[in-house]
This record gives sequence, structure tokens and C-alpha cells, in this order.
Amino acid sequence: MDGIGGTAPVAVGLVGAGPWAATMHGPVLAAGPETRLTAVWARRPEAAARLAAELGTHAAGSYEELLDGCAAVAFAVPPDVQAALAPRAARAGKALLLDKPIALDLDAARGLADAVAEHGVVSQLVLTKRYHPSTRAFLAAAAAFGTTGARACYLHGAFLGGAMATGWRLTRGALYDLGPHLLDLADAALGPVEELRATGDSRRWIELTCVHRGGAVSQLSLSGAVGLPSSRAGIALYGPAGELALDFGTVDHQECWPVLRAEFAAAVRSGVPHALDVRRGLMLQELLDRIDRPGSR
Repeated sequence: MDGIGGTAPVAVGLVGAGPWAATMHGPVLAAGPETRLTAVWARRPEAAARLAAELGTHAAGSYEELLDGCAAVAFAVPPDVQAALAPRAARAGKALLLDKPIALDLDAARGLADAVAEHGVVSQLVLTKRYHPSTRAFLAAAAAFGTTGARACYLHGAFLGGAMATGWRLTRGALYDLGPHLLDLADAALGPVEELRATGDSRRWIELTCVHRGGAVSQLSLSGAVGLPSSRAGIALYGPAGELALDFGTVDHQECWPVLRAEFAAAVRSGVPHALDVRRGLMLQELLDRIDRPGSR
């Protein structure tokens, strides 16, 4: 398969033709130079054809056709669709660029992770903010900060109307859409989550309290249904040394995507999974499941 060895651009097929595929995944992968967009496939052929034309590639007539022409597959589809299609790509030996959450239920997430492990393919998560220099500097500083407690929030009004106010985001709410970002950062900055409690309604406002290994406590506030002019998001650590904070408002996604693309291509070429791989996605899914289970609140 061309587009996998040496320094040639990695050949990537794109699954999905919705807002994220059109504004982020597609343009970033098509821009290269580390990747080459081979085709777009979506369950709506007309949408796939429109996006493929915009990106200078073609629309695959079937998912199998897409798999036949690439070394890696990027998913920009709802989590349950991703969980159904990604194992087929893994069985075909394709590297996977996965969105978060990796599924809508724990069994499907485990099935995806098992397929990746069984077939030995590279995987990587689109936890976008993790690819920004300021996030990486924050996490490096957090390792030596001596955190006692932390507060984090991710608040916006995208679920009140517009392209994001549809489907699984409305039924599952902020917990599944925004929760992976904050849970990932809290876990990375404070250590593994050993206790977890939730209060509220994920479709309106939900509060998560995490107790981390070592005793630090974090409080995470999530909502996609508040009328703010722009999102308000970030995390702040507190301890004997004072405060260490990361404001997501300073994280420009245009600086994240080139890093993500380059690191995904490097992982595909080397065969070595990225640190943010499907196993990280499964860990986050296990936390989401703990919150969703009866008696968890």
C-alpha cells in the first residue's frame, strides 16, 4: 500500500461528511504534507460527493472501496457509527484516527479496543487540545506542582441550536461530548480517577467530582445549554505553590491540527501507537459508563 512507508504522505480515507469532517478533519488531512486524502465516504452519498469535490478528492462508492485505497482511516461520524465501522477497518489492517468518545456504550468501546489489539493497528484520538503547546506545557508543569485540588469547566450554548444541536449530542448531552476533554485533562494532570460522583442532568448542567490517586480532588462543570457569547472552558490546579491554570480560550485549534496530523502520520509509519490511542479512549469510556450507571450519583 502506497502512502505508508518512508516519507511519502500517508494515504488517509475520511469517513463522514458532516460539520466536523467539512471544517476540520477533511481540510487538515487534505492539506498535508504528511497525509494525503484519498477519498471521502459517508452514508449520504450526495454529502460525500460535495465534500470530496471541495477537498479535491473523490467520493468512494462504498466503505469497502474507501478501505481498499488507503493506509489509514479518519472518522468524523457519531460515536455509535464509529464503533460499528472502525473494527472493520482494523480487521483490514488500517490505522485509525478516532473521534471522542470512541463509542456510546462500554461494550462497543471494548469491542473497538479489542479489534485494534487483535489486528495490531495504530490508533490515535482526536482530543484536539492535547496537541497544543500550551496544553503540553501545562501538563509538564502539573507533574511537579503538588496539586491539592482542581476546578475545571466546559460551558457553551451549542446545543441550544445550530449544527451541533442534533442526534447524540442532544440525547447524551455535555457528558459525552465535552466530558472526555475535561476527564482526560484532569486524569493527566492529577493522576488516575479512583472515585467519581455526578450530580445534575447532562442535557442541562452536570457536575463531576473526582478523587484521584494520591488524594487530589477535582470538580468538573459541564454544559452545552447555556447562552454564552463564546465557550468558557479551562482547568485550574491549586496547591501549596498557588495556582496553575490553562484557559482553553488561549488554545487555537489551528495550532493543534498540524501537530495532530504530523504525529498521526509518524505513528502510522513507525507502527508505534500514539500515547493518546484507543486504550486512552477506552479508559475515558469506562469513566463515562461509571457516571451513567444507576446508583453512580
